[in-house]
Amino acid sequence: MNLAQLSDKLKYLNEVTHYRELPGQEATYADFPEGLSDRLVDVLEKQWISRLYSHQAEAIEHIKKGRDTVVVTPTASGKTLCYNLPVLDSILKAEESRALYLFPTKALAQDQLNELLELSEELDAGVKTYTYDGDTRPAVRKSIRQAGHIVLTNPDMLHTGILPHHTKWVKLFENLDYVVIDEVHSYRGVFGSHVANVIRRLKRIAEFYGSDPVFITASATIANPAELASRLIGKDVELVDNNGAPQGPRDFFFYNPPIVNQELGIRKSYVLESKYLARRLLKNKISTIVFARTRLNTELLLSYLRDEISANSEIAGYRGGYLPDERRRIEEGLRDGSILGVISTNALELGIDIGQLEACLIAGYPGAVSSVWQQAGRAGRGQQRALTILVASSSPLDQFMINHPDYFFQQPPESGLINPNNLLILISHIKCAAFELPFEEGEIFGVESTAEILDYLVEERVLHFRNGRWYWMTDKYPAQDISLRSASSDDFAVIDMTANKNQVIGKVDYFAAPTTIHEKAIYIHGGDQYQVQELDFEDRRALVKKVDVNYYTDASLAVELKVLEDFERQGAGEKIYGHGEVSVTARATMFKKVKFNSHENVGYGDINLPEQEMHTTAYWLTAPADLKEKLGQNKLENGLIGIANLIENIAPLFLLADSRDLKNTVQIKSPFTGLPTIFFYDSYPGGIGLSEKLFRVHEKLLDRAHELLTDCPCEQGCPSCVGPGSEVGLTAKEDADLILTILKRGDNYESKGKIKEDARSEKGADR
Repeated sequence: MNLAQLSDKLKYLNEVTHYRELPGQEATYADFPEGLSDRLVDVLEKQWISRLYSHQAEAIEHIKKGRDTVVVTPTASGKTLCYNLPVLDSILKAEESRALYLFPTKALAQDQLNELLELSEELDAGVKTYTYDGDTRPAVRKSIRQAGHIVLTNPDMLHTGILPHHTKWVKLFENLDYVVIDEVHSYRGVFGSHVANVIRRLKRIAEFYGSDPVFITASATIANPAELASRLIGKDVELVDNNGAPQGPRDFFFYNPPIVNQELGIRKSYVLESKYLARRLLKNKISTIVFARTRLNTELLLSYLRDEISANSEIAGYRGGYLPDERRRIEEGLRDGSILGVISTNALELGIDIGQLEACLIAGYPGAVSSVWQQAGRAGRGQQRALTILVASSSPLDQFMINHPDYFFQQPPESGLINPNNLLILISHIKCAAFELPFEEGEIFGVESTAEILDYLVEERVLHFRNGRWYWMTDKYPAQDISLRSASSDDFAVIDMTANKNQVIGKVDYFAAPTTIHEKAIYIHGGDQYQVQELDFEDRRALVKKVDVNYYTDASLAVELKVLEDFERQGAGEKIYGHGEVSVTARATMFKKVKFNSHENVGYGDINLPEQEMHTTAYWLTAPADLKEKLGQNKLENGLIGIANLIENIAPLFLLADSRDLKNTVQIKSPFTGLPTIFFYDSYPGGIGLSEKLFRVHEKLLDRAHELLTDCPCEQGCPSCVGPGSEVGLTAKEDADLILTILKRGDNYESKGKIKEDARSEKGADR
């Protein structure tokens, strides 16, 4: 059975909630830009590239004119040539020219190195290209620093291994013409906020050595690529987003596993349903990539499929933790066709070359529209027909997406948000920058208050001020203590004690520690499960041992929230919403054990840890005061908690963020508003822009939450909507429905039947 025949059969499955055929497009070409080296053009023509795609030519024109640029086109559209050609052209014309490439993963850097080496060998011009990361042998590092024309690295290595040692990289920084930042959409949230400050440090050092590089950035499709790239590099950018590459037609299926418990809203395991679908594809010899959310699910699916189809290497797994040689072998097998199927985490979502596959199966919504398109784009390269199947889990976000295909296909993807001026992050990098070069009076590092921060660091005896300059004065090397994945530098080390390994396997942010690595917590790292044996607050470490259990833990916080500053508000009367700065005092009190897939509670435990205080930003919304009298306090509270759960789970529709990046608390009568109020706050000190974005999309947020609620087939609330009825009350779904209707339209809340009827009518009209 070929791909087209299988697609026809899939259309008739009861579990398919939507099918859509996406048309292909012909390529749009353009001539090579004027001034491009004849030598380079000759090499391209030998590779059967006689013209460029239109977006490639447009990008190169901007870059050659010295304009910072962001290229936003689909997977496999040739973005690599957009930056490789101007960089190589520059080196061919001036041997001393240098370029620095940043990739989010070592695997992607290695893949791009191979492509660059092929071009360089064809040019035969002595262009020296190297990767520089934690795997680079010390013996070759000196030659890379002195002779490398193009250095490929990652933000972490730039942060700790290059910028603090810039005096060893004089040749690079004196002649730095280009900085390439690929996969820009991956630099968001705390990580992106850190990387933006690393770029500030890079620009500062480049200026010290007399260079002013052009920034070339590339991104998957997101709602605000130009804004994100501009905030990342601190400069305006030219946007190139008119894709000229050819695309084949694509059959796109939405698949929702059947319900096995109507009352609790529990569906059949999406992992088992994904296995069933993948087996059908692979048994028909359709080359397939399956994306799983975790390492654990990757290995489970691989084991199932090998048992049922082929025990040999025709089906492979791919995830972090595999040795580099093993990953290279799998990539080569996918390119030459010797491997028919691969089960992968999102490690293969980025632009690593894996050849042409026919089908992509996505086991669980990956959390972002842009990620779905990235993963789907790994199959059907060129003008070949492709198949994509998105299989939903029972999580609220998955259920919303699988039941609202028009939203997926018609709405723009999510926004990438960063806040480089988050005070904790900013201070960390000002320390690093002062270590690298003394600060001059009047120098601005991102904010006008730079001098005030420097003076504060003088008071803390970190810097010394003399003759109009601030100098680093401690023996500590600041970059090594600052993780790019955490807002706080006071992280906890997670130490694996299994079989007396005593090996650090991860770090947890100080403010996340009480809910993530409390004693008896299940800490999941790369899909493997570990139980916390001891949390040592004083030494900032958690001791864990590997376990194999069918649940995860979810901690409850007792939260006291105070509004410090009201930035902005909208609405009227008792239905207002706003955002501002807040103080959050939180203490972890207990945890529950939640069963995988079904989300059933299977146990509880107490947590005894000190409270923590954090200043961050929040978005809030209020409900009318007389709801307490009409509903009673318990029903009002349960309804508000249900709405809080709904919105927290639906927020990633608008944000390139995880729902864990946002927390909520309900106040029946808020001291600040005097009304029933739900607060949603960034779970990072200082905030990273999530709450402000939610404030901007307030009405859409309520609409999407209400749609999810009314579409959910459960009777009294379930993990796919307001939360299990056993936790939020048996009437929480009904109460949340009523309150949301009032917040949206101000209907008479006494007309309960009318509200239900109107909600159904509205939903039908939207469709």
